[in-house]
Amino acid sequence: MKLFSNKTLLALLLLLSGFGYITSCTHENDVLPAPASNAVVINRGNAVLLPGTMTKGDTTQWKLDKAHSSVLWQTNYVGLAGLLTGRFNQFGMHNVTDAEMQNYVGSGQPLMDTSWAFYENDPSKTYFSGYVQMNQANTGEPGRDGGCLLTSFGTTPIVAGTQNLTVTNIARIKTTKVEFDPLSEDYIVTLNLTWQGPLATPLTESIVGKLKYIRRATVNAGTASAYDVFGLQLTFQFNCRDYGVTSTSISDNVQIECNMNFNNK
Repeated sequence: MKLFSNKTLLALLLLLSGFGYITSCTHENDVLPAPASNAVVINRGNAVLLPGTMTKGDTTQWKLDKAHSSVLWQTNYVGLAGLLTGRFNQFGMHNVTDAEMQNYVGSGQPLMDTSWAFYENDPSKTYFSGYVQMNQANTGEPGRDGGCLLTSFGTTPIVAGTQNLTVTNIARIKTTKVEFDPLSEDYIVTLNLTWQGPLATPLTESIVGKLKYIRRATVNAGTASAYDVFGLQLTFQFNCRDYGVTSTSISDNVQIECNMNFNNK
């Protein structure tokens, strides 16, 4: 009887030990590490930036720093080779009306660059309009700029001392909607592009682009000459064939990059 009891006890101990080992291997009570997150961290401020009347010396009013801004374009040569690139020498941020489409005498900005507003945390209030003078395209090759480009664009040569904002020489953009980009700190912009080009009348198409805000910062901080700056960078592309451009030297799609810098001097 005693022998039987010892064997029974030994078997029970072995059974319990095996069960304990199996239980320990399941890790049921272990704290698992948190899963890696791929969520984009987006940090936005509350900047509100407005042009006012662009009064010099009023630090509450922001001015377009045209001398340090640019409107650039690029497209593939013959649609297959490397890039053709250029810029527009004359441009502005003004909602040009039909009555304002005329020639202006002078080399400065013919219209005030006040057709914009930027609300960092409320894109529904952000808007802007802009224009370029097509005959002011500058590729660095005078023969091209004053020759085949004018024909392709359906416009006329530059007249010295004149800013040409007539309907055949102006391309305009105007936002219809600005939204947060859910994947970055940037903004998704829907805008109208209006240009006549070689067509008989102007054409307006809706285009989607991206807007980047380069945050406000102080130049010469701590000095009497300190002032603030910020930037807006807009990129989009359009099909030039829609606007009557038939030149086979360029690709269908033309990419545009607008780099607008502002200060409050």
